[in-house]
Amino acid sequence: QVQLAESGGGSVQAGGSLRLSCAASIDAYSRTCMGWFRQAPGKEREGVAAISRSGAATVADSVKGRFTVSKDNAKNTLYLQMNTLKPEDTAMYYCAASENWLCLLYRPRDYNNWGQGTQVTVSS
Repeated sequence: QVQLAESGGGSVQAGGSLRLSCAASIDAYSRTCMGWFRQAPGKEREGVAAISRSGAATVADSVKGRFTVSKDNAKNTLYLQMNTLKPEDTAMYYCAASENWLCLLYRPRDYNNWGQGTQVTVSS
């Protein structure tokens, strides 16, 4: 059974940091890719970062240099380290798993297993 559970969201001032975690079931963690996505009110869900089973990682240009995706194979956990947060990073953040070979493009349509999300709010 594929299960994903995000945690670590919260409220922070601009310039601050947060680390999101996504605890995954073995079925989810063994997928081709896991990724982070976000959705702000009134906006479409967008990809933030993805990491493959082998550890190859990609990060969206909008967060490059500020966000880092990683995973801990011993804990079946995916992470998103977010530094220098900006108000425009405010959104619900989701982790997801994919078997699609294009999953490193972090397109939401390529992911079919999703967590419930964790809210990140950045104030100016």
